[in-house]
Amino acid sequence: MITAPKALRTQIGIFGRRNSGKSSLLNALTGQEVSLVSEVPGTTTDPVEKSMEMHEMGPVLFIDTAGIDDEGALGGARVNRTRKIIERVDIAVLVVSPGKWGEFELGLLDELSRRNVTVVGALNKNDIAPPDSEVISELERRKIKFLPVSALTGSGTEDLRSTIAKLAAVRLDQQRPLLADLVEPGSLVLKVIPIDAEAPRGRLLMVQVQAIREMLDHKCASLVLQDTEIEQILPKLAEPPALIVVDSSCLDRVSHLLPSEVPLTTYSILMARFKGNFKQLVEGTLAARKLKPGDKVLIAEACSHHAIKDDIGREQIPRWLRCKIGGELEIDFVNGHDFPENIEQYKLVVHCGGCMLNRKEIITRLENCQAPGVPVSNYGLLISDCQGMLERCVEVFPEGRALLAGNDPATVTES
Repeated sequence: MITAPKALRTQIGIFGRRNSGKSSLLNALTGQEVSLVSEVPGTTTDPVEKSMEMHEMGPVLFIDTAGIDDEGALGGARVNRTRKIIERVDIAVLVVSPGKWGEFELGLLDELSRRNVTVVGALNKNDIAPPDSEVISELERRKIKFLPVSALTGSGTEDLRSTIAKLAAVRLDQQRPLLADLVEPGSLVLKVIPIDAEAPRGRLLMVQVQAIREMLDHKCASLVLQDTEIEQILPKLAEPPALIVVDSSCLDRVSHLLPSEVPLTTYSILMARFKGNFKQLVEGTLAARKLKPGDKVLIAEACSHHAIKDDIGREQIPRWLRCKIGGELEIDFVNGHDFPENIEQYKLVVHCGGCMLNRKEIITRLENCQAPGVPVSNYGLLISDCQGMLERCVEVFPEGRALLAGNDPATVTES
């Protein structure tokens, strides 16, 4: 059985001061010795992750963080890493010990609120002293759920786990489909997956596996084939498929082989809607047409794979962009969870599909681009535009048709 990847798990961050009992609470919640526990402040130096399948929560990822009150140059670096976790988590557990409440907690709550993170208060060490009335008043004022707990005795941890599970269930109920809303049950969906140097033996890209599974759940049939088999297989179909999804890397060379009347899109464009703000990404793609030679562009790749010859992010997209504008560009690259803070220096950000990042982190990055007015596109949208296929690949989606028709973007609801 293939376990759920981190990017599709509900991510739950454990935050608080040093020695507030964060690591002990995580161990109590998971029933495992996940984090090292010590009376020495600052034992947790780097975020500690634990993937689990938990009753009523489904697949989750717990993240234990360094104390938000860590001090010194090294402590400051640890706090910065903790703050980066805020960009990823869906739910935050704020751990507070008796007599420890002030600017650190208030600042953290403000930051979590700005990032639209759901917060649960864990008023820890109630075996030593009852929760402070000041803490309760502030959490009630902010309408934040809280529970008195003791990581040492286990008191209240089951109720805390149940509260987190309910919040996780709400998140799962609100999760959008990848492509199930584009086809009717009983339909045939054609999925074109090239097997090349970027597809190691025995593996598919996460989004490709996700698309196959979602079609099974939606009672649809998936016909999966390589780009080299299209001419041989298509004539054997009794009727055209309801939808065709192709890899962006082969869009240009196979589009003329596919029936023009069948809706067509790419895996990366599906991800633009599934994990991102589709309206913002389409608008960013249209804005990319205004690039000029010498402009600075950021290409953000969530994977940390070794770049191969003619890599799509490091070679193909820069080549297509230079060809499109007729000149050179200044291009920077980032990988994994790295993303620059001084985003305003760029005229365009091009993000990958984001298979390895959760929706929360993708949305945070898009918001960081939107604030200074930096256009942002993604691999699939930009490649389809460079190859003259943007309209066809986007009109699959009702909101995409409205945007390309020139409607006021403010009237287009983000899917």
